[in-house]
Amino acid sequence: QEHLVESGGGLVQAGGSLRLSCAASGRTLSRYSMGWFRQAPGKEREFVATIIRYSSTTYYAASIKGRFTISRDNAENTLYLQMNSLKPEDTAVYFCAAHNGDVAITAVGAYDYWGQGTQVTVSS
Repeated sequence: QEHLVESGGGLVQAGGSLRLSCAASGRTLSRYSMGWFRQAPGKEREFVATIIRYSSTTYYAASIKGRFTISRDNAENTLYLQMNSLKPEDTAVYFCAAHNGDVAITAVGAYDYWGQGTQVTVSS
């Protein structure tokens, strides 16, 4: 059973930056392809970014491409999401997730393990 814990959320002004972390326990994070998702109030959970295991190929949602960067530190067993040039519409609870595949997956239902989420609020 993979256990994921997000941290790093908070309140930031528009144009600011935050770095989210996702710490994994139970198994080595490098064995999984990882993703970041977000869910705003009243909206469905949506894909943000993914990084493929072994190759570290990345893929991003169009809405955040060029502003967010997903990365992983296998030695620290941690996944990151660097978020720059934040906008009020980025306000949401951000979740990390893991799956066993070797392709970029954007579907929520395809991920096997989820963290509890961390709140990001961007003020205008």
